[in-house]
Amino acid sequence: MSGRRAFYALRPGGWRDYVTLLHPPYTLWHLSYVALGAALAQTMKWGLLGWTTLAFLLAMGIGAHALDELNGRPLRTEIPGRVLGALAACSVAGACTIGVVVATDSTLWLLAFVAFGAVVVIAYNLELFGGALHSDVWFAAAWGAFPVLTAYYASAERIRGEVAAAAAFAFLTSLAQRRLSTQARLVRRRTAAVAGQLTLDDGETIAVDAELLARASEVALKLLAAAMPLLAGALLLARVP
Repeated sequence: MSGRRAFYALRPGGWRDYVTLLHPPYTLWHLSYVALGAALAQTMKWGLLGWTTLAFLLAMGIGAHALDELNGRPLRTEIPGRVLGALAACSVAGACTIGVVVATDSTLWLLAFVAFGAVVVIAYNLELFGGALHSDVWFAAAWGAFPVLTAYYASAERIRGEVAAAAAFAFLTSLAQRRLSTQARLVRRRTAAVAGQLTLDDGETIAVDAELLARASEVALKLLAAAMPLLAGALLLARVP
């Protein structure tokens, strides 16, 4: 299939490559999980939410995506490899620095979250350990449940039942995202040609092409990517004094 490598991808070249690299709808989606976790804590710490969101923006939004593009060029951007490497190193280091500073100011148990995040963002995107961590389940755990648990623990310094349920919600919605996006990526990035037709029970025929195969998955992804920030926004508004 020719054309864009993802529904959010801009025309290749220049600054547009950096926007595409950020995966804007997906990055906003997963940052919504940070807000969800923070909003569930008994005490709403707005400043801490800001730092936690920045850390995840650096690690997931920039670092992870730079490593992913460095590992095989799935989006076919023209960003030089050395720039991708520098973006990944600086952003992951920045996220870890924020985590360490917050941990020393609150609870050192947060360092376990920082260490896990640093390892998984590198191992997942570079497919280390034979790709053992590069799976649907690890994606859902690291990009879904983990932001919820981290943001909550940073504020509450404990794990309670409500955040466990929220983490399960984020895990399942991220798992759905992964399954939908896998189908869309198969069509957009690996399919050279599609041939065939659907014959309906009334005799009508519909030509089967790549756009038809990708459309349902991508519409669902767009709707979910819009819904998650709205949910996070509603929870944050509920915590405004």
